[in-house]
Amino acid sequence: MAKAKFILKEPNSKSDTLIYLVYNYQYKRFKYSTGETINPKFWNKTAQRVKTTKQFPEYPEFNSRLDKIENGINNAFRKLLNDGTQPNNTILKQALEDELDDNIVKSNRVTFFEFIDSYIEESKLNKTAGTIKVYKTTFKYLKEYAKKYKPINFETVTLEFYNQYLGFLKHEHNLSNNTVGKHIKTIKSFMNEATERGLNTNLEFKNKRFKTIREEADTVYLNIEELKQIEKIDLKASPRLEKVRDLFLIGCYTGLRFSDFTQISPENIIDDKVIEVRTQKTGQRVAIPLHKTVRTILKKYNNKLPKSYSNQKMNEYLKDVISLAGIKELIETTITKGGKIEKNILPKYKLVSTHTARRSFATNLYLAEVPTIAIMKITGHKTERSFLQYIRVSQKENADKLLTHPFFN
Repeated sequence: MAKAKFILKEPNSKSDTLIYLVYNYQYKRFKYSTGETINPKFWNKTAQRVKTTKQFPEYPEFNSRLDKIENGINNAFRKLLNDGTQPNNTILKQALEDELDDNIVKSNRVTFFEFIDSYIEESKLNKTAGTIKVYKTTFKYLKEYAKKYKPINFETVTLEFYNQYLGFLKHEHNLSNNTVGKHIKTIKSFMNEATERGLNTNLEFKNKRFKTIREEADTVYLNIEELKQIEKIDLKASPRLEKVRDLFLIGCYTGLRFSDFTQISPENIIDDKVIEVRTQKTGQRVAIPLHKTVRTILKKYNNKLPKSYSNQKMNEYLKDVISLAGIKELIETTITKGGKIEKNILPKYKLVSTHTARRSFATNLYLAEVPTIAIMKITGHKTERSFLQYIRVSQKENADKLLTHPFFN
């Protein structure tokens, strides 16, 4: 017997989440985005409807729309059988949308740009400021391309568009390969989300040739000796740089991102042994043993770290700190911008940013032969492959590490 039910996309979410229709028929499962969203606290899982509550006064109209969808799928299924048509998910989706009126199904009305605009607003409730900034920049480039060349909608996001858009970003905006890759990844995220919501049926963005390009960046890390140099410099004459140095070292010995290591509070410190935080970017809870340097810095501020400058300002001041520590080794960097390889030779301190702290933590623990899986528990990397791409170990450092291996002894 065919049966319809409604489920939440993210039942444990603290903000609005999508409602899906799930229809089980003839040993098949059809899943359809209703386009409706609800905060889980207002959802009655047993009744599969919005709770009857004054806190959500529009519940009668909301539940009426869900009733209409449920009646629509039942009618669509029955009509297909009566017409002698064997249902499958594609046929059933079209039949359902034919049943529903225009007030329910908006997939033919919502354009790609309208969707992106509303999705960015929606994301402000549960995404980081950095992610929202990336979304807005990607949207800006898409609108510019559409105005200059051709309109973009769900059905036009094809391999042809992909190839032309790569050229637009690389040659007209002189963006690096990694920045271009970031924008392609964001477009794929938009398309994925729209597809899940039933607004898009064009899946060409999933083609393996519609790929997120990236090249290994010439990022640096700071080894233990360099971190000690930074820790030793006397910055009492410049409270600004002293604060930046201290916060940066917290990052170097915890592996936390800037958004997390600058928010450590006394509540995060457990028994003066471990720091426990829920990371802002991924929502993961991590526990990190307190390094002696971290203990010293926390004691200096009575476990309440000073308020940080913005990430941009921190990066600016940090270069002064690293320079004062005498870390000025010349590093050759290469980057592909506008389709051309650019080479530069820069002193190491100019390549340091707040994210260097996290990379230094991972690399130093790896060189100290801490098990990779233990480091990944803190950094949040899902695979060993992605972790090994993240750390920075030179050929010489790798050889030195192997010298202690039984194979070479």
